[in-house]
Amino acid sequence: MRYEVQTYTLCDGWLNTWHIEHHDGTVEYETFATSAEAQAALDEYLDDLWDEITAGQTHPEAFDTDRYRVAKVGAP
Repeated sequence: MRYEVQTYTLCDGWLNTWHIEHHDGTVEYETFATSAEAQAALDEYLDDLWDEITAGQTHPEAFDTDRYRVAKVGAP
């Protein structure tokens, strides 16, 4: 199984909006081998977002942890 970080969107519900852009210009959705890896990536993202908020670079409403979750997805 693979895991992904999903973001809740008003129009489409829960989606994986995290992408990896390769050197050749191709793009794919980012997934993780374990839920722990996905959670660590989400925690790092939220820590960075909080740093931006406290520095005045991002509006505090952006920090809504209920908008994010780790979800199991199909086979590797």
